[in-house]
Amino acid sequence: MTDITQLKEIDSGIWEKAILIRRVEETFLDLFSQGKLNGTVHTCIGQEFSALAFCNSLIKGDTVFSNHRCHGHYLAYTHDVEGLIAELMGKSTGTCGGIGSSQHLCKNNFYSNGIQGGIVPVAAGMALSHKLLKNGNIGMVFIGDGTLGEGVLYETMNIISKWNIPLLIVCENNFYAQSTPQSINLAGSILSRPDAFGIKTFHSNTREVARIFHEAHAAIDYVRHENKPAFCLIDTYRLKAHSKGDDDRDPAEIKKYEALDPIHQYAQNFMEQYQQILQDTNQRISSIIDRMTEEKELAFEKYYQPAYCYSSSKWDTVLDIDRRQIELINEFFYNKMQEDSRLIFMGEDVLSPYGGAFKVARDLSMKYPDQVLSTPISEAAITGIANGLALGGMKPFVEIMFGDFITLALDQIINHASKFYHMYNHQVSCPVVIRTPMGGRRGYGPTHSQTLDKFLVGIDNVSVIALNTLINPKDIYENVYQSQHPVIVLENKVDYGRKLIRKNIKNYKIEKNRDPFPCIRVSPVKSLPTVTLITYGGMLEQVIEQLEHIFIETDFLPELWGLTQIHPLNLTPVLESVKATKCVLVLEEGSGFAGIGSEIIASIAEQMPEAILYKRISALPVPIPSAKGLENRVLPTHEWIIQTLQEMKS
Repeated sequence: MTDITQLKEIDSGIWEKAILIRRVEETFLDLFSQGKLNGTVHTCIGQEFSALAFCNSLIKGDTVFSNHRCHGHYLAYTHDVEGLIAELMGKSTGTCGGIGSSQHLCKNNFYSNGIQGGIVPVAAGMALSHKLLKNGNIGMVFIGDGTLGEGVLYETMNIISKWNIPLLIVCENNFYAQSTPQSINLAGSILSRPDAFGIKTFHSNTREVARIFHEAHAAIDYVRHENKPAFCLIDTYRLKAHSKGDDDRDPAEIKKYEALDPIHQYAQNFMEQYQQILQDTNQRISSIIDRMTEEKELAFEKYYQPAYCYSSSKWDTVLDIDRRQIELINEFFYNKMQEDSRLIFMGEDVLSPYGGAFKVARDLSMKYPDQVLSTPISEAAITGIANGLALGGMKPFVEIMFGDFITLALDQIINHASKFYHMYNHQVSCPVVIRTPMGGRRGYGPTHSQTLDKFLVGIDNVSVIALNTLINPKDIYENVYQSQHPVIVLENKVDYGRKLIRKNIKNYKIEKNRDPFPCIRVSPVKSLPTVTLITYGGMLEQVIEQLEHIFIETDFLPELWGLTQIHPLNLTPVLESVKATKCVLVLEEGSGFAGIGSEIIASIAEQMPEAILYKRISALPVPIPSAKGLENRVLPTHEWIIQTLQEMKS
């Protein structure tokens, strides 16, 4: 229990801030019960001194990441009472314009998100950007004891320890994960976890107010001056329910901790001072709420602005390069890293002499040792750290060794990278780039041969680009580099070794339009086409080799279109061909149900004034086998294309 002597030692300004946080939280619960708040509310009542102790020791430029229970951290760091109240009341003057509400806040280097654990690697990436920029700042991230069940936390602790990233992890241990007692779902000791990674630990609690301020200062001082990570465990207790709902805990247990609560003890022992602070605080909050009733929500037009769909009508002949695709990708990074020291190339096994599984990173670490980061096998943490680097002003390019492994990073793509820009009301951008090879035909089997692009194209605010052998990848990557939003680049494993644009197809011309991510058009020189073929990525090479055979065996005269950007889709250039042929065959290497072929056909059908004939070809819905004969039967083949077109002809 906090004794009276210790209570006296605490500066009156600290009590004012603590009481302010508590009253704001209690006000949110009241407003919710009155129907004046949307969504949910997770209060930190009982945990206020954790937020105050740690945020009090930070300096300008330090970054703070928090979770779903973030109001206290936000107020302690930003002092923005009005912005927080407006945010939860859904007003345009809120810190994020009312978009993020309780769990998704952003202001002055403060960020929060409601996904357990996912913010930890993002915070680490931001802290790494401080280290790379040598600006003297550090990162801090608040987690709860429930987050200790998330694997990405341990991936990140391993990396911040190995790389000496100046990140302080503050674990607020309130002994419950939502409504589940810690005794049910947490094995072992908490501090043994960071200790296993060689991370320095600190331990305090919110009932000993003077001590927690001392421990917070010591931990932050260690991280800043040693340029290393630390982990601080704060034992605490939330006095209200997990959110605004029912509280199943024993009332006697709650009452016990209410008696130990420092603010409760301050109110009992210093009644006059407490009442004066309480009166001033209530008046301040009431005044803000009164003003909020006159405020309006953010205009829909300011939140959602449809992307302008433009496509160049100018076409250029595709010129021969006669160089392997892999060489050109490597050359892009080799040159661009010299131009921009902010460009960070990261991935597994990318250091020289190995240079990555497919040698995209060949010699890069020898020339730019500070810009090439070889990572553990930790796809979620790698991508999350890249997100934080991007938020911190760097230009990270992540290599996921095989496309099959990108599923391990989907939380960081879907719930973090894709949302930051809109969730925080356009205050930040996250120009992270994730590259990965996909596709079969190399005998790698079920977990190294999949084409999983259909799981990526539906992610809002994330562009998906598919390289092919008819466009110089250096041109594509130059435009990817310019993007201010997340981009996923798919590279085909078979295409890596192919020489580019050495095509001489009898009676055909190959052109590309002038879009940043061009469409490829392979069209008959003399006659009008009678069928429109549409594909992308590695399938383009497979189909282009069959054009003459298609005409001979089916009597269809094909015009082939290769898409480079498969999300968002812009099929404007293709429509004229479809209008002329009224017959479309879409080919993809991934499995077909709910696939990209379906989206292409649906998009075309929506824009066509009359009925058209269409079919699609895709991989069979089974894992890609390693045996060559079986693999060739599962993936689209020449025979399959011919058979489908013959069916369409009949």
